[in-house]
Amino acid sequence: MNKIKINVENAEYQIIKSLKINRIKRNKLNEIFVEGIECIKQAINSNMEITRIIVKDINKLSNWGKCTIKKYGNIKIIEMSDKLYSGLTDKISPSEMLITVKIKQYTTDDINVKNPFIIVFDRPSDYGNLGTIIRSANAFNVDGIFIIGHGIDIYESKVIRSSLGSIFFTKIVTIESMQKLTEYINIQKVKNNMEIIGTDSTGTNMLNNCKLNKPIMVIIGNEAKGMSVKLKEICDKIVKIPIDGNINSLNVSCAASIMMWEIFKKNI
Repeated sequence: MNKIKINVENAEYQIIKSLKINRIKRNKLNEIFVEGIECIKQAINSNMEITRIIVKDINKLSNWGKCTIKKYGNIKIIEMSDKLYSGLTDKISPSEMLITVKIKQYTTDDINVKNPFIIVFDRPSDYGNLGTIIRSANAFNVDGIFIIGHGIDIYESKVIRSSLGSIFFTKIVTIESMQKLTEYINIQKVKNNMEIIGTDSTGTNMLNNCKLNKPIMVIIGNEAKGMSVKLKEICDKIVKIPIDGNINSLNVSCAASIMMWEIFKKNI
């Protein structure tokens, strides 16, 4: 067992902490920090490459924890003081284990299916919303999520937790520019006759009157600003979800989940 004991904030500790809080460091090392038992289990189930297992006391782990240590006995097993461990987690009652894993990078070439179902999220700005959309996308068989524009890091630990670990089973592609997105759409228009659907509370097409089928791309706007003008211009139609009440719009993750369900239910 490659066991390391840490009692001070040494170089190894600083690397682990930077993976939790520093987007640039995560991208540079191609690693991410994962906490929460369910998220850790999903990372393991998805065959992510585990690089470190971090615990307070190996001898006090549950049977599951001890089995996990045994399974990954050839990687770094880091045992650290309660104070250092608590400094790595946001939780009042931290889980018995933390891990770091290698990131899987995807491109549009990895979304290679006959009738693709794609979600595009424009400049996501809320960790919980992004994590929830990833979770719904996994539940409703979305083939890929495209992130476009400057927004939060998809591998921030709050996003991972909000996704309940479904992020490890989801192909998420960062789109560099509108040109790259347009090139992908043009190919899919010719190859699959893909329909591009925007979602907005000012849309002129009511969801209950629309027939949405794969192949399809659904564009979700930024939480505060909605879809950019350029994204609206590439849509075949912009759809509005009919609602009743005093509020004129839905939370973006709720709206996205409703849209995904409408498409998914036709293929059950």
